[in-house]
Amino acid sequence: MQPDPKARALLFDCDGTLVDTMPLHLKAWEYAINFYGYKFDYDFFFSKKGMPSKEIIRLYNKQFGTNADPEKIVAAKNEFFKQYADSIKPIDPVASVVYEYHNKLPMAVVSGGSKDNVMQSLIVTGLDKYFDLIVTADDNIKHKPAPDIFLYAAEKLTVEPEYCVVYEDGDFGVEAAKAAGMMIVDVRDFIEVE
Repeated sequence: MQPDPKARALLFDCDGTLVDTMPLHLKAWEYAINFYGYKFDYDFFFSKKGMPSKEIIRLYNKQFGTNADPEKIVAAKNEFFKQYADSIKPIDPVASVVYEYHNKLPMAVVSGGSKDNVMQSLIVTGLDKYFDLIVTADDNIKHKPAPDIFLYAAEKLTVEPEYCVVYEDGDFGVEAAKAAGMMIVDVRDFIEVE
């Protein structure tokens, strides 16, 4: 879990990496999909973690031949998420790295989640005060699995990509970090994630 000694910056995914929100996100997806009369597919939504929500609905429509409105579904999903956000807890082994390297290395949250959801998760867990930069799906940057969002964070922290360590729990995030030429800690190797 410790970063490589060459690390000059640490970049963290949020959901499922820093905070234990994946079960809540999946419940929120199930609620929103069912509310609008569509069929919830756990494996589909679980496999898309790390992607922006509206993009997930576009892929859902393509895969299942539906015409779900991304705006309405995502709004319902986010409303459900906010309603139950107080239950969110930090993922302790990853949060421990954040506490240890605070004020030692620049750190950023780099998430495919919406800014509102990411900030709420960080505030509820008290992690919001540890980061120099927070980049989300609401920023106008190409997201995971493209490397752009990680490269943007490295540039803002003024650290070359090869000296950044990315903490991730999703296949799209790992793919993006590799494409960015960054070091990776796949937290799934250290913790049980749902």
